[in-house]
Amino acid sequence: MEVRKVDPAQPQTAPVGPDDPRAPQFEANLFQVSQGGRYLTWYGCGACHGPQVGGVRDLADGAWRHGGDIHSVYRSIAERHGQHAYGRRVPAEQLWQMTAYVRQLGTLDPARRRRQDTDQRGEPQAASWNGPVR
Repeated sequence: MEVRKVDPAQPQTAPVGPDDPRAPQFEANLFQVSQGGRYLTWYGCGACHGPQVGGVRDLADGAWRHGGDIHSVYRSIAERHGQHAYGRRVPAEQLWQMTAYVRQLGTLDPARRRRQDTDQRGEPQAASWNGPVR
């Protein structure tokens, strides 16, 4: 059984800059990165940023329009999505996890990403979720 404490170590705020000292607790932790991938699915990000997209919507290509450091990617998710405004709806810890996942997409094995997508088919996926897999 996993026991997770919510304490001051859990981020309640956005990164304070590109060298935020909290970044390694997310980017060097496979659980945190994996959770970030799960939240990208839950919040429906794959509709625009799935593995088959190209151009500016391809998050795995490493070409970041607003910068690729942890602070810039977090801000892009939290503030630069127009009507979605994830920063107002998604807890800071989940935004950190999503940021860690997105920053590592270019290095993830495509088979691992497909496996994660397959594993999550029965989980909530924004407006496109049709219920559990039977």
